[in-house]
Amino acid sequence: MNWFQTRVFGIVFSACFLLDVCVLEGISTQRDDTTPDNFIGFDSVPDKVADGSVVRVRYQCSRPCQLAVEVVLSTLRKTDLVVFRRKWISSTPQTLRIQQVLLRLPLSVSHHHHYFHKTMSDTQNVTLQASLDYLKKGSEIGSMLRIYKVQRVVQLSLWSRTAPAGCPSWSAQLMSLMSNNRIHQCPHESDVIDMLKFPLASTGEHFGVVRRFQPFISRALERARLHAVTEPSITFSVWIYLLKWCQQKHCGIIHHVDKKHLFDSVLIQLSETGDIIIQARLTTREDEAFQSHLMLPLWKWIRLDCYILDSKVLLNVTWDAKSHRFEYVFRNSIHYDDTDGYLVIGGGRYMPGIHGYFGPFKYYRFGTNEIKNQLHPMSTVQELDRAHVECQEMRTFTKAFLHQVSESHLLSQTNEAVCSNNLLRHWGQFENRETTCTQTWTMETQQKYITLFHFLQGEEEIIQTEHLGMKHLGSILFELTISSIFLVEEKQIKIPSKSMALLQASSCFGNHRASLLLATIYLSGLGHPANQEKGHVYSLIGASGDDRFALMHAGFKHTHGLDGFPQDMDMAYGYYSNVGSQSSIDRSRIHEYKQYTPHFIYLGNEEDLNTLTDESSDAFQYLQFQAERGDLESQRRLGTMLYWGQNGVSKDIANAVKWFEKSAMQMKDPAAVYDYSILLMKGQGVKRNYTQGFQLLKKAAAMGSINALNGLGWYHGIVLKDHRNAAKYFEQAALNGSDDGMFNLGIYHLTGENPDKPWRNESAAFEQFLNASRFGHVAASVEAAWYLSTGSLEGVSKDVEGAVTLLQKVCKQNGHLGFMMREALQAHLRGAWEEALVKYILAAETGLGLAQSNVAHLCEELSFGYDCRWRYHNHSILNSDPHPSTLLKIGDYYYYSSGTRGNSLSLAEQAVSMYSRAALAGSPQGMFNLAVLAQKGHILPLNVLDFFNASCRDGVESVMEKILKRCAEIEDDEAVTPCSVALLGLQMGKAWRSVTQSRAQLLLAYASIVSMFVFVVVVPLQGCLEQRTRASALRRRAASVSQTDQADDLGRAAGSTWLTVNDQQWLSQASDLAVTLSGVCLSAFWTTLLYHLLRQTIPSTVIQ
Repeated sequence: MNWFQTRVFGIVFSACFLLDVCVLEGISTQRDDTTPDNFIGFDSVPDKVADGSVVRVRYQCSRPCQLAVEVVLSTLRKTDLVVFRRKWISSTPQTLRIQQVLLRLPLSVSHHHHYFHKTMSDTQNVTLQASLDYLKKGSEIGSMLRIYKVQRVVQLSLWSRTAPAGCPSWSAQLMSLMSNNRIHQCPHESDVIDMLKFPLASTGEHFGVVRRFQPFISRALERARLHAVTEPSITFSVWIYLLKWCQQKHCGIIHHVDKKHLFDSVLIQLSETGDIIIQARLTTREDEAFQSHLMLPLWKWIRLDCYILDSKVLLNVTWDAKSHRFEYVFRNSIHYDDTDGYLVIGGGRYMPGIHGYFGPFKYYRFGTNEIKNQLHPMSTVQELDRAHVECQEMRTFTKAFLHQVSESHLLSQTNEAVCSNNLLRHWGQFENRETTCTQTWTMETQQKYITLFHFLQGEEEIIQTEHLGMKHLGSILFELTISSIFLVEEKQIKIPSKSMALLQASSCFGNHRASLLLATIYLSGLGHPANQEKGHVYSLIGASGDDRFALMHAGFKHTHGLDGFPQDMDMAYGYYSNVGSQSSIDRSRIHEYKQYTPHFIYLGNEEDLNTLTDESSDAFQYLQFQAERGDLESQRRLGTMLYWGQNGVSKDIANAVKWFEKSAMQMKDPAAVYDYSILLMKGQGVKRNYTQGFQLLKKAAAMGSINALNGLGWYHGIVLKDHRNAAKYFEQAALNGSDDGMFNLGIYHLTGENPDKPWRNESAAFEQFLNASRFGHVAASVEAAWYLSTGSLEGVSKDVEGAVTLLQKVCKQNGHLGFMMREALQAHLRGAWEEALVKYILAAETGLGLAQSNVAHLCEELSFGYDCRWRYHNHSILNSDPHPSTLLKIGDYYYYSSGTRGNSLSLAEQAVSMYSRAALAGSPQGMFNLAVLAQKGHILPLNVLDFFNASCRDGVESVMEKILKRCAEIEDDEAVTPCSVALLGLQMGKAWRSVTQSRAQLLLAYASIVSMFVFVVVVPLQGCLEQRTRASALRRRAASVSQTDQADDLGRAAGSTWLTVNDQQWLSQASDLAVTLSGVCLSAFWTTLLYHLLRQTIPSTVIQ
């Protein structure tokens, strides 16, 4: 038993000794002069770094290690550019040493004023960094674990301008000579300008393409241009394709507007009789025009060549290889300055355009004797002409069929007026001479459009009873086709030729959603072989038909240069401005059935789908119950849902007005009072009542409603014609943040109707429009975009990209687009996923990012192939606010592809870009991915680092910690999330490294490990001793047992007992002491670790 006691005593003594050493060393480590086992730092650094500077590095290694000193430059174009590196190996551990390093910089850095080196000449700062790495065996580098790293940013010295003693390289000399002897020349300028290279669809309205010209940079060319202002020599050559003659007195082909918003030379117009009119301003400031008496044909490509020389105008009109020549001489020379104002192709603010298409358009600023302007792209324009000719035939055939069916009043199976291609029918005609064929179309036409013919035969009863028009018939065709457009064969989707034929017929009948769908099918190859020319044709047909979706589609393609459309912001603006104007009108009619406020639901997000409700849902029923009980907020919320059709609830204007009235009559909520007063003013869902509406408006304004101030201004201006008070109310509303007030005040500045300020002030109007556009005001955005697109306002430069961005935002809020999104969502909810896909595609082609994400989601769910999914993923990230899930998917694609492709660095950078955009949009997953990439050494963009309050000088762990903290803040606090776990692991690692940097704390860690072993051994031993003690007590209490049995028991116990009672007591006391000391040791270790962990998580100011 002595040996056991000795061992237990030894364990307890060792634990006490270790604990004492830990405490003593822990106290001693609090002194500042203690150096950790692994340390590296700068002992001395020069204030300014130059070639030949000396840096002293102080370091200590716990085992053989490799050390390095680097000089890193940061320039305007690059970061982390290493220009010097010195490495050495230390084989003497546990010794504090100082190394002196001589910095030798490249000639391109040290003498960049003398030699050509653009990358170095814009250096911003220099970073000196030192590192320490372990060695495994000999000189082999281990895991490259960065033990310690110190960075110090120092300023550049003024490099010596004298040449170095050594000779520079031949390439450096050559580059220096080239830069010193370079003769700077103006960039190439040409007087020949391609105004249009791609066909432009014109709807015959006030929308077109604006081109603005600047003076020549070349002095010689500019002098020639200025001389030609009063003696012009210019040439225009443009192709046009007319679908209709001018519906107004004049329609613009080309017109010039000067900075005073007046027509200037030259105007080329189309009259209502189909003639060409050319108008010019003379040097005498008078306007003069002449008319060519030649009716232009429809459905023909026509080339107009206009030569202007001084006062003479020559016009050549050509179609079908036949030319018509017109010449006219004005009374005086023409005044022409193309830098004054802007030139418009098609319609503009002051003149509508032609209804048709513009082809290639060339402008010769100094004129020409030979015009080179061929019709191109030839395949597209020829296909466009062929499509319109076929549509004419199809409409003629269909009208004849409808006419004969309505006249005969017979079904097609017995209709004698409609001939069928049947041999028995022809044989019967010979037997019955009275039966005659009276159809007005040929059998070849009937066979050519056999699919349409069979459809019309099946719908004759509806045709007879409802007298369908062409547009209505096109809508029926479209709805019938999209309900079952796809066929799946061998896991491949196909669109039958019958469906394509019906879509083409629907397009010809004026349903241009069918045109857009055909364009999408041909451009994407979805279920049908791709044909880019046909895709362009149907895109143009849809846009010329003034369809909102088709116009947005064309604008989106030209904005980003997709699917063969050239990137042209001016053309994009022309299309978007049309939709913006329609959206402004639609906004006032959004209560109509075919319009809904866009409610964006991402199909891949269950949380979005759970927000939906309907009239039978528990949430809606509870809201209605609360409203009936008189809850004001529930009444107003219910009225809003029913009026706008929100959250999946169908529109019900009558019930909405009822709840608006109940909430307003409580006279507690100014917003409720205002809503009902506007309904009374406009007569929407209730009989118009100006008197009651005006009284409620005044009460709402008195209660603090800002919108009511705008409403009072509207009432005074529109109803009472009191513009003075109207302007005052608008100004009050605008100052309080009302976007409607800002817009209306801008209109008063523009028209000068305010009696107190009876003059036009376009600058003030533009300022109000721009302010209102920032709140998403549709009409204000349209007005502000016009000024930005033309640059016609003094002090406002042309910014077409900004104009397009403004219009894109308001166009995506269009009520008809919201209706399509709602229809697609309803189809998805009832399980008609293919129909939902078609409708989401129509919305996606407008450039709506969420619709594009939903199309990609449905393509994936329906297994419609890789191309379908990634086409719309790629399109969606072109938007300014793509869905974060899309960014994450594309980021994953780039990241995992970077490991298998040669251009891995480029792909990794694109992955970082995608994850960065997702993180900036608030995606926790994007932030987590960025932290992982930062850990792997990828450089994050500066705007991302700024977003997380980090900088490029922060270490990797610091950047990761800041990202993960932001991520953990926005995640669910009640759940264990990846970011919170990663953050805890990062902070635990930093705390552990802080602990192990001190000998005492490292010894304490070892002692805690020993303590855990003590717990493992001693605690079971204590349990065994307690059991034995209880057993002995039970035996002593058993007095009823016989003496013999007791003797036998004691003999057996003595034979099996190897510890006496005193030994058991001593052993129990020793184990208690060991457990106590182990607990103290573990508590000290975890307290130390927790202290370091808290230093990582809590700011130092809080700890102090």
